[in-house]
Amino acid sequence: MATANQIKYRMGQAKKKLAKINKELTSTKANIKKLEAEFKKAKSAKPKKKAAPKKKAAPKKKARKAAKKAK
Repeated sequence: MATANQIKYRMGQAKKKLAKINKELTSTKANIKKLEAEFKKAKSAKPKKKAAPKKKAAPKKKARKAAKKAK
């Protein structure tokens, strides 16, 4: 059977452990909130528009001359 001092010591150790876990839990909750805010911000950001397709280049001089001769 444990003595009163042993029980008191074990209670002190358990309280220390509980305080440490509570501190860790609080920091983890803060981390989660920060990450959720970051996710929400990234999700709401509008995607950039893609570049418009390039227009066809004007026919080159040789092609224009050939087109004129064909008419």
